[in-house]
Amino acid sequence: MKLTVGYLQFEPRPGDPELNRRRMVELLLPHRADLVVLPELATSGYCLAPEAMRAVAEPLDGPTAGIFRELARRTGAAYVVGLPELDGGRLYNSAVLVGAEGLLAGYRKIHLFGFEPEIFTPGEAEPEPVEFRGTKVGVMVCFDWIYPETARVLALKGATVLCHPANLVLPHCPRAMVTRCIENRVFAVTTNRVGEEAWRGE
Repeated sequence: MKLTVGYLQFEPRPGDPELNRRRMVELLLPHRADLVVLPELATSGYCLAPEAMRAVAEPLDGPTAGIFRELARRTGAAYVVGLPELDGGRLYNSAVLVGAEGLLAGYRKIHLFGFEPEIFTPGEAEPEPVEFRGTKVGVMVCFDWIYPETARVLALKGATVLCHPANLVLPHCPRAMVTRCIENRVFAVTTNRVGEEAWRGE
């Protein structure tokens, strides 16, 4: 079965998830695809201090999942969206896969980059692909690209499309993801954010 995949790269406003979700919906509504990938931490922005990030975090099945479920019902697409997840007092750099049925999957970034360990708890579970319209789809987040095992685990579990929300800092990632695809005979959609972002305090 043919799967049409798209991506949206935009500039999130740090610390303003309501505005960012509204902007994503406005940009996505006119377009049609089966599956759309958005950036890492698309709802929150990236450069937030721990308490500021915690203030805009949400559960996997929270406001973002609800808004994108309604969008999916209007467009027929499913969406992979990066967000800060709060669960039991712990903060995770996560991504959700949301369709018209609701939350289809969630993934917590395993390999944290730079200052991220000061904010987030690394995910512990291996990524699990999800069957979507006849295709097995896997999710990994940004710095997961540097470890071949992440893509390999998804491929060994049957994923043929890797959804890769990112907030790229290093220039090697786009080339490395081509390598991951060749190694595993899969397709990948790496979605970066655009614009510039300065550090925001507490």
